[in-house]
Amino acid sequence: MSLRTALAALLAAPALMMAAPAAAKDVVIHAGTLIDGASATPRRQVSIIVKDERIVGVQPGFVTPAGAEVIDLSRQTVLPGFIDTHDHISMTPDWSVLNRFTQNQADAVVAAMRNAERDIEQGFTTVRDCGSGSIEAPALSRAIAAKQLVGPRIWSAMQPLSATGGHSDPQNGFNSEVHFENRELSIIEGADDAQRKVRQHRRDGAQLIKIMPSGGVGSIGDDPNHMTMTDEEMRAVTSTAHELGMKVAAHVHGNKAINHAVEAGVDSVDHGTYADATSYKLMKQHGTFLVPTLLVADWIYQTAVKTPQALPPSVAEKAIAVTPTMIGNAGRAYKAGVKIALGTDFTGLGDRNKAEEFALLVKAGLTPMDAIFAGTRNAAELIGAPQDIGSVQAGRYADIVAVDGDPLADITVLQRVGFVMKGGDVLKRGGAMQPQD
Repeated sequence: MSLRTALAALLAAPALMMAAPAAAKDVVIHAGTLIDGASATPRRQVSIIVKDERIVGVQPGFVTPAGAEVIDLSRQTVLPGFIDTHDHISMTPDWSVLNRFTQNQADAVVAAMRNAERDIEQGFTTVRDCGSGSIEAPALSRAIAAKQLVGPRIWSAMQPLSATGGHSDPQNGFNSEVHFENRELSIIEGADDAQRKVRQHRRDGAQLIKIMPSGGVGSIGDDPNHMTMTDEEMRAVTSTAHELGMKVAAHVHGNKAINHAVEAGVDSVDHGTYADATSYKLMKQHGTFLVPTLLVADWIYQTAVKTPQALPPSVAEKAIAVTPTMIGNAGRAYKAGVKIALGTDFTGLGDRNKAEEFALLVKAGLTPMDAIFAGTRNAAELIGAPQDIGSVQAGRYADIVAVDGDPLADITVLQRVGFVMKGGDVLKRGGAMQPQD
């Protein structure tokens, strides 16, 4: 049996144990407080009417249409499902070099399945997968859509793209005689090759493109300050992707690379560590989002200080030098009027709750409401699907979460999601994940 056949069987296995989903029925949610992702003013005592997978109405007061199932959240704060615009669906918390030689695509599929369920458990009903392998995200998305597995909506970039020696090059730090299968899928050499790789990614199932025009923190030997792609390569990526209806995310730390990536037309600057006033001006002019990824910055900094041996060579030193700048940059960008979208760059399998990103954004200087917007309506705009996700309004998917308490008074309550609905299906209730028929 081939590896691909085995992986397909692995993903299909849960379907053999799950009955066909029951016919959908009308549902009404009685929400004590609604932060709808559209208005900055919370609404009190409203009814959210759901038919099949969509919201069909939001009405004042607690109403009960004939024949509808009532979900009583009259003591809770109800919000749109959270959106993580910088996820890695098959990532694990093990960043060791040894992991690269002991784990394969089958392990990545298992990690993706586990991450997907953890995303839902923590309230994330949509993720933008900014880098995984060639098969995990497309297969996982199909299984989730068919309700064979529990997980979020996924927009995937599949393999990220950079130049030889760039952040996506798996060969970095290794003997040249070590061979990494399918390395070429992550490497761009020239504008023509950039155009070709974007088209290949689209053909193979990617819904967005991720480029890495600067060095990174988590990779071996490259410098976050260096620009590693040419202007021509970046423009070839963005023009081709946009023509094919795909957004472009840019992993970028250094100032020069940030400014050149924005001018090349990327839709988001992810990390954006060394942005300055010129960068913010360019981002506002081009409508470019900043995705600050503060959770991974905090995690890798703490790891570098406490257990540097858990990280690949050179990573701990870079983390200590780079990551403390990231939270200050997020606050300065926000004050300058740059659009902010929430992204964690963190795995659901780690020892941190991904919703900590909301609190870190508030620590950076965002108001609690603007931090919530970053993880709902702003994130939906960045993904390109505000008509479907990111708010509790008629016509949107019924992707809804609820928490005890008031997140505008204590943003950390978003780390304790007690109720999750995705597409009209209740996946978590009373703080516990629900078995699916």
